[in-house]
Amino acid sequence: MSDTFPRQHARTQRLTLGEPRSFTVSPDGERVVFARSATGSDPVNMLWVLDVPTATERLVLDPRSLAADLSALTEEEKRRRERAREGAAGVVSYSCDADVTRAVTVLGGQTVVVDLLTGSVAMPDIAPGVFDARLSPDGSQIAYVRGTSLCVSAVDGGERVLAADPSPLVTWGSADFIAAEEMGRQRGYWWSPDGGTVVAARVDNSPVNVWWIADPAHPGSDPVSHRYPAAGTHNAGVALFLVDVRTGDHVPVVVPGSIEYVNTVAWTAGGLVVQVQTRDQRQVDIHRIDPATGDTEHLWTDSDDAWVELVPGVPVLDALGHLVTCADRDGARRVIVDGTTVTPPALQVRSVIGTGTRITFVANETDTPWVHNIWSVNPDGSGLSNLTPVDGVVSGVAAGSVTVTRTTTLGATRAMFAVHSDKRETGILSHAEEPLVRPNVQILKVGPRAIPVAVLTPRDGLDTKLPVLFDPYGGPHAQRVVASSAAFATSQWFADQGFVVVVADNRGTPGLGPAWEREVLRDLAGPVLEDQVEVARALGGIEPRADVSRVAIRGWSFGGYLAALAVLRAPDVFRAGIAGAPVTDWRLYDTHYTERYLGNPSVDDAPYTATSLIEDAHLLSRPLLIIHGLADDNVVAAHTLQLSSALLAAGKPHEVLPLSGVTHMTPQEVVAENLLLHQLEFLRRTVG
Repeated sequence: MSDTFPRQHARTQRLTLGEPRSFTVSPDGERVVFARSATGSDPVNMLWVLDVPTATERLVLDPRSLAADLSALTEEEKRRRERAREGAAGVVSYSCDADVTRAVTVLGGQTVVVDLLTGSVAMPDIAPGVFDARLSPDGSQIAYVRGTSLCVSAVDGGERVLAADPSPLVTWGSADFIAAEEMGRQRGYWWSPDGGTVVAARVDNSPVNVWWIADPAHPGSDPVSHRYPAAGTHNAGVALFLVDVRTGDHVPVVVPGSIEYVNTVAWTAGGLVVQVQTRDQRQVDIHRIDPATGDTEHLWTDSDDAWVELVPGVPVLDALGHLVTCADRDGARRVIVDGTTVTPPALQVRSVIGTGTRITFVANETDTPWVHNIWSVNPDGSGLSNLTPVDGVVSGVAAGSVTVTRTTTLGATRAMFAVHSDKRETGILSHAEEPLVRPNVQILKVGPRAIPVAVLTPRDGLDTKLPVLFDPYGGPHAQRVVASSAAFATSQWFADQGFVVVVADNRGTPGLGPAWEREVLRDLAGPVLEDQVEVARALGGIEPRADVSRVAIRGWSFGGYLAALAVLRAPDVFRAGIAGAPVTDWRLYDTHYTERYLGNPSVDDAPYTATSLIEDAHLLSRPLLIIHGLADDNVVAAHTLQLSSALLAAGKPHEVLPLSGVTHMTPQEVVAENLLLHQLEFLRRTVG
């Protein structure tokens, strides 16, 4: 059977398989550890070591060589992977000791220890059924979670329970749902640098409402209970404890003030800090924790009339004890060291990736949000330097004098990986497949607000008019207009089927500064749709092939919400819509995300009514296809079912495609492939 892009896109998990990933750099800069599968269609990641001085790669762990069932995942691991949108297999996460001489991973619920110097592999005498295993800094012990308990074992076995609770609703050492889904915190315990103590999160889920996720395609199966903190309802209770690894004694961490969320915990040689956040997210506080007593010292407070943004990689205490964090100041997100701003307002900081003698971070210049580079600066603000001055998107990790980078550009079809050390660059091989499409994209700014827009057209050399497909995400924290060819592969496939494809980053998306992001405060509908409409109305003067009388829109998750919103409220512009896994009523979405923008509905419900698609069901006058995975525990299928019921009650024809057994991501190969083909058929039928 000849290959096609939809088939390739599904088989390669959106062209991500075969890429090196999950990098760890040894403190001496001699080794870089990473995971990578054998081919671009192989989902099983192996563990590799790059010896930097010799530029030699060594395979140190092939999961297929072990007597382990890689599909035997614990329920906790399945949930962790769903929160992380992880579709691969094999080594998808691992942990190293402080010197990066040993690594531990969990395969099929079984613990595997790898000597990164010799390549020897051992499976300790630890019963199966664990997840999130992490080595102590000296490599002599392994901590992990078994069910709801936090445990520890020597590397040769001998399990001891460090923390447990008789209630199945209380977990130790695991991230709560909100932390994992919305804060980017996938873990719930942290080793001390000396390996004698673990700070662990105790999560009490009993206050959280119970929702049930059923599988209607298999009525004989029991529904699965799911504690879901919907907007306006109770969150889980999260508390921190210092646990003595030798004795098992617990010392509570005493954090003063009104605390709803534990955002970040970081334990380095510089000290132990925690960042906590209020329910309305307008204030965060950073405290230093005394590892002996659990007492805290207040270090920093940041507040904002809208919300305080969380930035990956901070807060943290560097080796000298300087507090490194980020805050919005003078129109940009900036790095702050001990209360002093050290990056300029022309840079929008996206994440901090290293805090050694210099602070290394990812940022974009605010006038070109689609270009991301890695920068570094001294803690006193001197010596600002762009380490990767390319017209593309660069991400990576940094440790000491070594930086590992992933670089994509509009000119390259695949990502490039390199290790930069002492003015020497060493490439890391990628096995990702070459995409079967070659994006033909131009990036520009549209209108008085300078909305970032990407326009894609077929490479057919013709000038005939074509229908238009808007392909946005449009929501906070997700940028679609980036200087990366790989980001537009699916959009280009639709363009090659005979469409002008438009991707627009409206107000609320990242990159253009805090004021741009905060335009959606109390209104996730109006500004978002207004910008998409503005781009559509300007399109005739931008792309001569665009037939603006035939405009459709598609999207997934927030993009699905935006697609349905567009055909409901702007039918004169958008003639058909495909809404994948859409939020239809923000009351059904989680606390941390939704209340940040719309407030608490138990206090003021008006923003929720004003942004609800269900309230607008009677307005539908254009073709609408709604797609939803019935096993989705993030945007639950009730969103689509309630909208469909409202549409039917209003006498509005529409189409619903339920996906049995599919979650918020669509990793199943046959589903992912045919989903693209089904959308194409709908578009051809309605606007093509």
